[in-house]
Amino acid sequence: MADHPEMTFRTLGRTGLEVSVVSLGTGGQSRLGQLTHGDRAASARVIRRALELGINLIDTAPNYADTEEFLGEVLGDVPRTAYLLATKAPITTRRGPATPDDIVASCEQSLRRLRTDYVDGLQLHNVGPEDYDAVVEHLYPALQRLKEQGKVRFLGLTERQEGRNGTSPGRATGDPAHAALSRALDDDIWDTIGVKYGVLNQVAEHEVFPKALARNVGVLNMSAVRVKLAQPDQLAALTADWKARGLLDEDALPERDPLEFLVKGDVPSVIAAGYKFALDHPAITSVLVGTGSVAHLEENVAAALGAPLPSADAVHLRKLFGHIAEGV
Repeated sequence: MADHPEMTFRTLGRTGLEVSVVSLGTGGQSRLGQLTHGDRAASARVIRRALELGINLIDTAPNYADTEEFLGEVLGDVPRTAYLLATKAPITTRRGPATPDDIVASCEQSLRRLRTDYVDGLQLHNVGPEDYDAVVEHLYPALQRLKEQGKVRFLGLTERQEGRNGTSPGRATGDPAHAALSRALDDDIWDTIGVKYGVLNQVAEHEVFPKALARNVGVLNMSAVRVKLAQPDQLAALTADWKARGLLDEDALPERDPLEFLVKGDVPSVIAAGYKFALDHPAITSVLVGTGSVAHLEENVAAALGAPLPSADAVHLRKLFGHIAEGV
């Protein structure tokens, strides 16, 4: 196999855990390949190759197809101390808002599927600003009890990302201003947060990241390049929409391949530029990479660990997109 840069690590905030700057995510459009190629042997190779590359954090969730159960199978012969596991608990059920018993049951089921006695991280999943008060009042105590029982090592929450209103290629119904995370950091009761941050989603730099650094909260970057950055046609449509709405100057970027100026020298692709940018901020502990392909995994890890994005390009990207809160 080709040589790759040596993995580097950052401390996951107040947890004190040393985490690889690239983590393996099992969500997204691939679910470790289960929603793309469906080849379980190929998916298993991705997990094992991730460990070989030095990745030590794997992020999953009960609703990411059957990735929890699959991880339990593949990692069965790997020492538990060789990797960190973070999973999630949903804040809603088919009946309505989750109860404390639902959170406990979700955690217990995850432990069984993952074939482990504990998870390193348990994150309440998809928390929006209108959810936050109820989450803290009703669900956080259940998380604390799980931690006291040794079933969970650190507690976190991820911001709401799902949902598109369908009216334009640039408008989302998530929490692009990161209101929930800002409130969570003010409360200072969470060990980690999961945020969407990247070339097209930079708003977290304004308020969330300074607060996270000040409060020593670990930051997991959940989706640095999906979806628009990785799809040239969608990226072109998005920038055209932003120009039409006055969010970008008309002559700010070309109509075709608007970010192609990033591809030069040590930056082989726009996606590579996205991963480099995603790790550029000191508040970021680790960026999640989700794929069902060993080759793609290796490419993305090499991009993240290689030479950083030229500083002039990083500055230019912040001037272009730093003010846009669209959550794409």
